[in-house]
Amino acid sequence: MSETAAQISYSEAQELSLHALRDALRFDSYTGHTAGLCAGRLQCNLVILPNSYAADFRNFCDRNPKACPLVAVSEPGQPYLPSLDSDVDLRRDVPLFHLYRNGQFDLKLFNIETLWQEDLTAFAIGCSFSFERALLAAGIPLRHHALQRNVPMFQTTVHCVPSGAFSGPVVVSMRPVREEDLAQVVRICEAYPHAHGAPFHIGDPKEIGISDISAPDWGDATPIKDGEVPVFWGCGVTTQVALATAAPELAITHAPGAMLILNTDDKFVTTHNQ
Repeated sequence: MSETAAQISYSEAQELSLHALRDALRFDSYTGHTAGLCAGRLQCNLVILPNSYAADFRNFCDRNPKACPLVAVSEPGQPYLPSLDSDVDLRRDVPLFHLYRNGQFDLKLFNIETLWQEDLTAFAIGCSFSFERALLAAGIPLRHHALQRNVPMFQTTVHCVPSGAFSGPVVVSMRPVREEDLAQVVRICEAYPHAHGAPFHIGDPKEIGISDISAPDWGDATPIKDGEVPVFWGCGVTTQVALATAAPELAITHAPGAMLILNTDDKFVTTHNQ
């Protein structure tokens, strides 16, 4: 982090345009989560791998679209996604990166310019933050927004369809939903297949192997009130768990909840062939 960078808070980041937020990211001035930031812009998980792993990883995403909806793939060695955003720099425009070596978490980084290599391929994978604006517009409250927290994320006992070296359990995010709002929430989220779509599971967390809803594996605990039901969506952190099984010599991802935000409408649907 730059020693002279003035840090901004989450509430200050909420007031920024995407252009202004990128300026803050490029000066390491914001390193928090991105839920509720840059309303209307597409948020994505980010996975960067040596190109030798790219075909298997792409196939892993295609086989597990609820957890890993693939939005775009970079050209090898190119830290850009020109089909979606002419300005984005994948080396700098994420609040916080995680570096993995041989499948094991190694370091947190604020930019990855010095690590970039000519054989790296980047994958943008849809994020459930992209449909939150539509939920709020429909009057569906989101408690993690109100509490200014990251969404809670849990590892389940449901297994992904493997591809080559990549395998592992599905990871889900959770939001409490009022019982009377469940049908509307499902309808809204179905329109966002690129952002995990309809819920992965509704109701008893034990049915998908979550023993303690108050103790997420990633993110922040979110209380559930009377009259509410825990609702779970596929989560791109699934890919980070799969990295542990594939164990590439080098892999880079966003930190859970600290997403890549693209200058693309949050309902924009593309194909990863672009």
